Amino acid sequence: MSEVQIRGSAPNDFVPCKTPNSQPGNMDRLKAIHKWAPSLLSPSPSVIVFSLLICLLVPLLLHFVLYRSSSSTTLPSFLLVGPSGSGKTSLLTRIERGEHATTRTSQSSISVEASLPVSSIASSSYRSLNDPTLQVHKRFLVIDTPGHGKLRHHAVDCITRPRNLKGIIFVVDAANLSSGSGERVGEELRAAAEYLHDVLLLLQKRSASGKAPKEMPVMIAVNKLDLFTALPAPLVKTALESEITKIRNSRAVGLLDSGIGLSDSDGMAVEKEWLGEGGEGRFEFAQMEEANIFVTVEGGNVLGGDDSDIGKWLDWIGRHI
Repeated sequence: MSEVQIRGSAPNDFVPCKTPNSQPGNMDRLKAIHKWAPSLLSPSPSVIVFSLLICLLVPLLLHFVLYRSSSSTTLPSFLLVGPSGSGKTSLLTRIERGEHATTRTSQSSISVEASLPVSSIASSSYRSLNDPTLQVHKRFLVIDTPGHGKLRHHAVDCITRPRNLKGIIFVVDAANLSSGSGERVGEELRAAAEYLHDVLLLLQKRSASGKAPKEMPVMIAVNKLDLFTALPAPLVKTALESEITKIRNSRAVGLLDSGIGLSDSDGMAVEKEWLGEGGEGRFEFAQMEEANIFVTVEGGNVLGGDDSDIGKWLDWIGRHI
């Protein structure tokens, strides 16, 4: 401990006084600094390796956390289904690019990110065109699925294991359903009705199991209304309802004829495969509302040169996005 002598009242009197640096705590801190300073200025190999690991792992960890949080937010999606050749892929490219293009028959599912015109977005009338939230809300995914009977399992997978599915668009060719085209019309109409029946029945089963969302909108997009032989959208709705009625009755009879008796369990099996309301009678799309499935029919023309040709379809997407 160092001391400083201070002159007292007498000429030869000196009083010892301790300086601040003489405190034991300060001395210990100085010794610690002198001890670690050389190691900091000339670190050992282990310190260098540890510092490099920190510099590399921390950014990777932050990237992983941020990526997981961003990827968990899935864009709303809309599923395109329907018979082969109805115009699903053409509608996909029209929504994505804003113009139609030459397409091929799909062999697998195709998913693209698209955006709606501002005029097609619900509640956009009070928003500014420069509103950044408007740009976020209008982005969505369109999933195109093959229409061939052997490839429809792609659509089934998308329905049974959806990712933020907001609606299903069932595309039909209005020209092939016209009543003036002969026997081929009956085949085309029945094929479209059978596919639509299976899609609605699958949605109905999911709703009954409690795994489906509260509501599932379905739009029947009546395509190619620009052709002279095309059937108007209201008549397409009536034709599909009538054909589904026949399909529903024939399948119920087929289940009974296959050996199902009159037991309660067999009756439940028939009811499980029955689309819409139980009992006999005409099928109507309004019956699906009991299963929270809301079916609408809108006409359009995917090959038209104006947005108004598919305006009703875009407006429907905008209301459910």
